[in-house]
This record gives sequence, C-alpha cells and structure tokens, in this order.
Amino acid sequence: VQLQASGGGLVQPGGSLRLSCAASGFTFGTYVMGWFRQAPGKEREFVSAISFTVRYYADSVKGRFTIFRDNSKNTVYLQMNSLRPEDTAVYYCARKGRARSSDYTNSDSYDYWGQETQVTVSS
Repeated sequence: VQLQASGGGLVQPGGSLRLSCAASGFTFGTYVMGWFRQAPGKEREFVSAISFTVRYYADSVKGRFTIFRDNSKNTVYLQMNSLRPEDTAVYYCARKGRARSSDYTNSDSYDYWGQETQVTVSS
C-alpha cells in the first residue's frame, strides 16, 4: 500500500490549494479515505473523510474545504478554499482500516498514511 500526497505550498489568506493523494497497492474504491493535519506544537487532527457516498468534515473546515475522489485514478483530493493562517499545518492522507474503529475522526482508525505535504497560509 502506498499513498502519495502532493499539492501543498505557500498561499495568501483567502487563497486556495488542492491537495491530491494518489493511492496504489489496494482496491482504492472500496476504502474510506481521510485527510488529517498537524500544526506545530499541536496534535494531529481530523480534517475530512470520504466514504463511497458520504463526506465528513471537521467543523473548522466545513464550508471551505471539499473532499472528493476519483476512483478511476485512485486519487482522493482536498480542495481548500478561503484558507486562513490557522490552516497552516502539514497535511496527511490516510486509508481507513476495515478492522479498525468506525470513528472516522480518530487517527487510530486509519491503517496507512501518506507522507506529509506542507500547507502554509501567510501574507
């Protein structure tokens, strides 16, 4: 299993970025996928997740971020709009394990993680 995240960068407040996470080594379309982030000095936190038909968001990003997936490309995306300085963090994509907890907001529910991609929101 491999998850390759990309798309991070430096953006001004109010700007947009799209993160991508390309997956391989498993049947992508049958797994819930998620995004988490970790800001300096803070714990890793849930951002968003997508099942086959349902999307989940942290309250802090609801209305600004959109998660979607393209199963034909084995890729999950996180479209981030109206970015704020507090969105600055390293972002991770992850695969939710089938044998794990059903709590999609808990990082322990995920069994494979991609490498980090840095998002910096600053003027």
